[in-house]
Amino acid sequence: MKPQDIMVALKLCSSKAPSSFASLGKSLGMSASEVHAAVQRLRESKLVDPVSRQVYRERLRNFIVHGVPYAFPVAAKEITRGLPTAWAAPVMKDSVAYDPMSSPVWPSPEGIVKGVAVKPLYPSAVEASNNDPELYDLLALVDAVRLGRVREPQMAEEELEKRLK
Repeated sequence: MKPQDIMVALKLCSSKAPSSFASLGKSLGMSASEVHAAVQRLRESKLVDPVSRQVYRERLRNFIVHGVPYAFPVAAKEITRGLPTAWAAPVMKDSVAYDPMSSPVWPSPEGIVKGVAVKPLYPSAVEASNNDPELYDLLALVDAVRLGRVREPQMAEEELEKRLK
């Protein structure tokens, strides 16, 4: 598995999932061959149906909750400007009390929020999230699982369960 595989799987779960590898790649800021390889790895990992390309959502949720924090760990870095993620993103913002100056952000020159830099799962996550709010919410929830202590991952897990059903 590679980090972009999670992004591809989440996009396939969204209501705006394009049907071709080329259009899926364009929406995610990846090449068609990258998306094809990601889908192949998702099939081999038994997270996607080999025939229909439908995501096994419960398996994906379980992998995100129990595997992603270990397979793709992340650490907060310097203060920067960027796009809010994890508990600072709109999907969780009202559920968690946090210090705005220590809020996690994906570094971006177009960012409107100052916070602690967090490396996104894949470099094109910021651009893809700007174009698809549903994907943005899912990626932010994944980051809450990757970054959080105890409460944040539990809340993100509950929200992921709702959104992936």
